[in-house]
Amino acid sequence: MDLPSYYWLWIVIGMAFMALEIVLPTFMMLWFGVSAVIVGVVLFIFPSIGITAQVLLWTALSVVIAVAWFKFLRPLSIDKTKAGLSREAMIGQTGMVIQAPQNGERGKLRLPAPILGSDEWQFIVAKSNDNSQPIALGDRVRVVEISGNSLVIEKQ
Repeated sequence: MDLPSYYWLWIVIGMAFMALEIVLPTFMMLWFGVSAVIVGVVLFIFPSIGITAQVLLWTALSVVIAVAWFKFLRPLSIDKTKAGLSREAMIGQTGMVIQAPQNGERGKLRLPAPILGSDEWQFIVAKSNDNSQPIALGDRVRVVEISGNSLVIEKQ
C-alpha cells in the first residue's frame, strides 16, 4: 500500500513547535520545529521516504541542531557586559583626572573606555590619600570604592 506524501504535515508540526516557543522560556522547541520543517522540505523533494526514515531524520536533526545550539551558538549570545554589577565593573579601573577637586568640590576623571554608559565620572579622594600629595589635573588615579554616584579614588 503506497501512502501519499504528507510533507505539509511536517511543516505544520514544525510551525506548531516554533509557535510553542513563544510561551516557553527555552529554545528547545524551536529546534524541534526547525527539524520538522527540514524533514517536510526533504519529504517534498523525495516523496518516497518512509515514515520510519522521516521520524529518524527528524530525531537526528533535532539532536544535532540542539547540540550545536548549546555547544557553539548559545555561548556567543551570553551577555558579557558587567551591566548590573556596577561595583565589580568599576573597582580597580584607572583613569585620568580632567578636573581636579577644589574647595571641597568633587573632581572629574575620564576612563579609557566607557563603563556603565559613561567615560567621565565624578570622584572624591579616598581618606587614606588625604595626607599625600593633592590630586592634580592629568594625574593617573585608580578607583578603590563607590560612594553614591561618585567614585572614590587614590593616586597611582
